[in-house]
Amino acid sequence: MRREAFEHVIRAAAMIVDDDLVLVGSQAILARFPDAPADLLVSDELDLYPRSQPERAIEVDAMLGAGSHFEETFGYRAHGVGPETAHVPTGWEERLIRVEVDRADGGTAIAWALEPHDLVISKLAAGREQDFDFAEGALRAGLVDGGELVRRCAGLPDGTGNEVLPRVEGVVVRARR
Repeated sequence: MRREAFEHVIRAAAMIVDDDLVLVGSQAILARFPDAPADLLVSDELDLYPRSQPERAIEVDAMLGAGSHFEETFGYRAHGVGPETAHVPTGWEERLIRVEVDRADGGTAIAWALEPHDLVISKLAAGREQDFDFAEGALRAGLVDGGELVRRCAGLPDGTGNEVLPRVEGVVVRARR
């Protein structure tokens, strides 16, 4: 996904729910790094939920999600998710990155994206192969710091940092090769 598509999805989703959005998937990297390396931008969906009414993510998914007219027309989509989707360290809400996008009606759409370290921790907590590749790419590109990733593992809820820490350490080692 490119930055223009990222902003388009935010604009469209905000019009549907008239709420700020929280961006939690890999393409949230575009909030801090609009020109992120291509290997981090392979997904064609932006995972998000309405900030004050997360249950309305289903409406976004219906209108902008997989198989929608929006996706057929533009080749990218929104994926309405819930707050539980991102497994993030404590303090993540204070580190969110604000994104403002002009809306067609003259207003402003507001989105709050996971900070890159929190995003990578969330990806590694999910533990899918593409998540490891994403984390390694972010480290190699210098978008995140391995030491900070290790520190943030301690802030994961319910002691899951002990489970995620070896994944972080492994990705940091792979990224140095």
